[in-house]
Amino acid sequence: MIALLRRVTAVCALGAALTACGTARAPQVASPQGTSPPVSAAPSRPPTLAPGPAGLTPVFAHGPRTGGRTVALTFDADMTAGQGARAAAGERFDHPRLIATLRALGVPATVFMTGRWAEQYPDQARSIGRDPLFEVANHSYSHYAFTPDCYGLPTVPAERMRTDVERAYAAFRRVGVPEPMPYFRFPGGCYDRRALRALTPTGVTAVQWDVVGGDAFETDADAVARQVLDEVRPGSVVVLHCTRSAAPATERAVRAIVPGLRREGFRFVKVSELIRAVGDRR
Repeated sequence: MIALLRRVTAVCALGAALTACGTARAPQVASPQGTSPPVSAAPSRPPTLAPGPAGLTPVFAHGPRTGGRTVALTFDADMTAGQGARAAAGERFDHPRLIATLRALGVPATVFMTGRWAEQYPDQARSIGRDPLFEVANHSYSHYAFTPDCYGLPTVPAERMRTDVERAYAAFRRVGVPEPMPYFRFPGGCYDRRALRALTPTGVTAVQWDVVGGDAFETDADAVARQVLDEVRPGSVVVLHCTRSAAPATERAVRAIVPGLRREGFRFVKVSELIRAVGDRR
């Protein structure tokens, strides 16, 4: 599994031009005659990337390598559209202990959540989304692959790719996630030009990674921690998982990863901060 993810990472390491984030217009407030209107800062929109070559959905893999030792831990909350029966039978695709550990350690993180996961665990999705320590991003609704031959996942037809992403955002809104980010992670990390073209109208930035945690189906927490600690560089995006059944060692690994990276002088940030940092350098 680790070797396959490394291959995907190498394939997916595409460059993209960046753009500064825009801002929304603040509502105008009427002022008493003879006084100046109050100054109201417009809320900033999340930073995103400019379209890639040929106007395709942009791809982000890591932040700046210089200027600070920052690292983003990201967690995929995977659940496919067809796994409802397994959840009903008792399989747990959530990982509340992991989220509790991140909170206890004060570690900001980006959670890439499927719409189906949010529907299965609405209270947890809402809690994560409302916690300023975290940001929720899109991992599709169905967790079906956007390319053929992607770890045996079912495949989303090209004409339904955009709908699948938009359906996830709709699920987030229904369960009360207030501000999901305009970031998207392809299931399995698998994508091609057709998939990037299909998602262009959604305005999302595709977020990959440069460090594979290797926690999928791994039971050795020390092995996961060693891999992350060995591979993290300034600006790294680490991919891990937020599912108990598929990644049982992740929470224990995080308890070793966090102090280990802090001893090396790393500061934990969300993906949005890394994207903003790259944009600020342009």
